[in-house]
Amino acid sequence: MPTPYGSRGGMAFGAEELRVLRRALALALHPTPASADDVQDCLRLVDSLDEATRESARLRAFLLADLGRYRAALPGTAAGYLTLLEEALGAGYRPHPDDLAALRALRGNPTAAALLRHCRRTHLLALPGGRAAADDPAKKKDPAQKPATPAPAPAPSRPAPSPRPARPVPTPGEVFPRRKPTPPPPNEHLAAG
Repeated sequence: MPTPYGSRGGMAFGAEELRVLRRALALALHPTPASADDVQDCLRLVDSLDEATRESARLRAFLLADLGRYRAALPGTAAGYLTLLEEALGAGYRPHPDDLAALRALRGNPTAAALLRHCRRTHLLALPGGRAAADDPAKKKDPAQKPATPAPAPAPSRPAPSPRPARPVPTPGEVFPRRKPTPPPPNEHLAAG
């Protein structure tokens, strides 16, 4: 059965699981009838992956709950909190405003200062707009920081003139010449007035 590999969310596979996975991929790439044993092996692997995924989610929930308890007991639990936060960040956790406030309060600790820099760098890598911008705690004012000077806006550039075509572009009149109007059909019966 694949097992969660640490708290980073990766999976460790055994030799038998890798054999089944290779066979399943080969069947997907080159469809041939699968034997009953292959189907059963694939189903067992799927069940194992599902269980490992559930276990990984349980471990993550436990880690985040533990992180919240340690954060609530700061500053007395600084060492444990920083270790848990570092582990959670490595597993893809996005720090909450409470985490950033706790790191700012602990910034005299070199580990806390390094984690705070890491969290701010992570937010700087996000694209502007979207959910990340709305939830970005780094945008909140820190009294110890000076406001950033906005960069000057780049001068608007004119689009480069398009090169002249080798042949002139025909006008609609040249492409679709006017048709001569057709005369109305002669009316044989004239109405007498």
